[in-house]
Amino acid sequence: MSMPSRWADNPHGYGLVSRALHWGMALMILWQLLTAIVRATAEHGALDNVLWGTHVSVGFTIWWLAILRGVWGLANLSRRPAHEGHPLMRGAATLGHVALYALLILEPTLGMLRAFFKGRELVIYGFPILVRGDAPRNAVLGSFVSEAHEFLGWSLFVLIAGHIAMALWHHLVRRDGTLRAMTHGSTAPRLRAGI
Repeated sequence: MSMPSRWADNPHGYGLVSRALHWGMALMILWQLLTAIVRATAEHGALDNVLWGTHVSVGFTIWWLAILRGVWGLANLSRRPAHEGHPLMRGAATLGHVALYALLILEPTLGMLRAFFKGRELVIYGFPILVRGDAPRNAVLGSFVSEAHEFLGWSLFVLIAGHIAMALWHHLVRRDGTLRAMTHGSTAPRLRAGI
């Protein structure tokens, strides 16, 4: 039995599931960026503690949603809108999307490994997943994973900025309906009644 077209992707646009995952994750990633900026620039105080306290739980949610989104994307791959244009642009778009998915899975994985190797407590939505001292502390791996998590986190934000720039380029310059496919589920503009 096939899924109703409004839920699944189709050649003209993305279904409700893909759009909900995309925009829901976009909001969570924006939150992660905010918490990372506050952590990097502000004094470690009450605001930082409140914001940073959500960073691990939201990162864990992004991790699961990225896996779910990858599975959903593969299941819908043959139905999704095709990348159009020059073969180099299509290749760059595919490579960019693969890099986004990879980093959205790798980045939270590194965050969890950092807690493990540094012997830290890992609490997700108030539930302790790792209790301090459960994992053998490994300073070398802990430092490496911590640096990788930080570097790849900022790299992910740069990649996302490029993704946003290309979406705007498609919308404002090419006017090809690419952005509309992810916002409205169809590349075709909606007609007003009576036209």
